[in-house]
Amino acid sequence: MSRLTRRGLVVASAALALARADAVLGLEMERRAGLDPFALGVASGDPALDGFVLWTRLSDHGAPLDAPSVPVTYEVAEDEAFARIVRRGRRAAAPSLAHAVHIEITGLRPGRPYWYRFHALGAVSPVGRTATAPRRAQRARLAVSACQHFELGWFSAYRDLVAAEPDLVVQLGDYIYENSYAQFAKVRAFDGAEPSDLAGYRRRHALYKSDPDLREAHRVAPWAVTWDDHEVENDYADLANLKALEAPVFSRRRAAAYQAYFEHMPVRPSLWARPDGPRLHRRLAWGDLVGLPILDGRQHRSVQACNAPRQAGNRPRRDCAELEAPGRTMLGAAQEAWLAGSLKRETARWTLLAQQTPVAPIQTPEGVMSDQWDGYPAARRRLLAGLAQPAVRNAVTLGGDIHAFLVADLHAVPERPETPVVATELVTTCLAASHAPHARYGQAMTRNPHLRFADIERSGYLLLEARPDRLEVDLRAVSDQADPKATTASLARFVVEDGRPGALKA
Repeated sequence: MSRLTRRGLVVASAALALARADAVLGLEMERRAGLDPFALGVASGDPALDGFVLWTRLSDHGAPLDAPSVPVTYEVAEDEAFARIVRRGRRAAAPSLAHAVHIEITGLRPGRPYWYRFHALGAVSPVGRTATAPRRAQRARLAVSACQHFELGWFSAYRDLVAAEPDLVVQLGDYIYENSYAQFAKVRAFDGAEPSDLAGYRRRHALYKSDPDLREAHRVAPWAVTWDDHEVENDYADLANLKALEAPVFSRRRAAAYQAYFEHMPVRPSLWARPDGPRLHRRLAWGDLVGLPILDGRQHRSVQACNAPRQAGNRPRRDCAELEAPGRTMLGAAQEAWLAGSLKRETARWTLLAQQTPVAPIQTPEGVMSDQWDGYPAARRRLLAGLAQPAVRNAVTLGGDIHAFLVADLHAVPERPETPVVATELVTTCLAASHAPHARYGQAMTRNPHLRFADIERSGYLLLEARPDRLEVDLRAVSDQADPKATTASLARFVVEDGRPGALKA
C-alpha cells in the first residue's frame, strides 16, 4: 500500500470516527424532546472588504446546553440556495463560552451579499444574510438603535427595520437591561433576578434572543455593536458603581457581564482576546462613502463629577467645579489617542461617529446631567476639535441613552452658539423603554436653541441613507411599544448636505 494511500486511509478513518462521535452526541441530544440547538438565532457583524464575523450559540431551547464541546460546521455561499458555497469549516462550541462560536471570515469578494448557516447536533440553523463592504459606494443605508428594555416594550420596531433592508445595523448600547423598574407597567417579565454573575448575564442575554423580531433583525443584516451601561449596571463608570463597591468586587461583576456580552454578540474575537482586556473601539467603513468610528464610552471613563469615591450615578449638576477638570475623560487616554489618529487619516465622505450619549449641551431646569458629555466638557472640546479638522469632510455624531429623539447642531465651542457649526448630532430614542422625564426635557428646544428637533414621547430608531451629496435622516417612531402588533412610521425627516454641517428639515 502506498504512503499516499495510507495517509488517505488515516484521514478518512479519523473523519469517520469524528462523524460517528458527532452522530452519537447528536442522537443523545435529540432525545431531549426535539432539541433546537439554534433557538437563539444567528448573526453577523463588522463587515470588511473581504469578510465579516459570524455568530451563533448552541442551546437547549434557549437554555444552557448540558454537553461538552460540540462540533459546529459553518457554510458561506454566494446564493441563498447554497449552490455556490465559498467557505466551509468546523469549530468547537465550548461550554467555557456558553457553546457560542465566533468565526472570522476572510478572503471574500467586496461589495456583495453572502448567505451563511450552521450545522450542529443533527440540526441546521436558519439561513442568515450578510454582506462584505464595498471598495466604493454611491449609497449606504444604516439603521441605528439603542436602549431596549425587555419588560417595558415589545421590539416591534425591528419589523420595520427589517423591511427597510439596511446595509448595516448600528446598535449603540443598552442592548440588555440588568434592572427592572417597579414604577412602570410591564408587557412581559424577566426570567430571574438582576444578574451579577456570569450565569445571570448569560441567562439575560438568552432571554433577549428569545424575541423573534430581534432575532430576525440579526439574521437579515450585519450589525456593528457597542455597549453602554446597562449591559453591566446602570451608570457605571470604569469601576465606579452604584453601590460604591470596592474595585475588586465590582471588577468581577463587570468581567462576567463583558464575557456574556461577547458570547452573545457578533464581535470579532481578535478584538476581544487581548492581553490588556476587551477592546470595542474600532473603525468600519462602507466604501469611500461612510467612515464609522465606534467608541466605548464606559470601560475607561472618569467617574461622574462631584460624586463620592467609587460612587457612580447620573445626577444633575449646576455648581460643580470638578466638571471642568481638564484631565476628565469619557474615553480614556488610549482611546482618545486612537480616535484622534483615526480622524486625521479619515478619507470617507461622511464620518458617522457611533457612541453612546448626547454630545450636544442640554441645559435642564436642574442643570446639566453628569453622565452625558455635559459631564465631561474638556473631553467634549477635544472630541469636537478632532471632528473639525480638514480630513473630516462631514462629521455626524450618533448617540442614544436618553430615550428621546434629538437632532442638533454641534458648535466648535459647544457652550458658545456664536461659534461655527462643525458637526451634526443625531440621537436615537429608545427602541423600547421608559421615556425621558418631561420635567427635565419637556422644554429642551426652548432652553437649547442649537437643538433642531426633540421628541420625548416615542420609541423607535433612526434610518439613515448616505449619498455623496447628502445624508437623509428618517426618525422612525413606533405607534405603541406596549402593543405587540404596533406599526412604525416616519415621525420627522432631515437632510444634511455635503459640506454644510447642520441638519435641515426635509
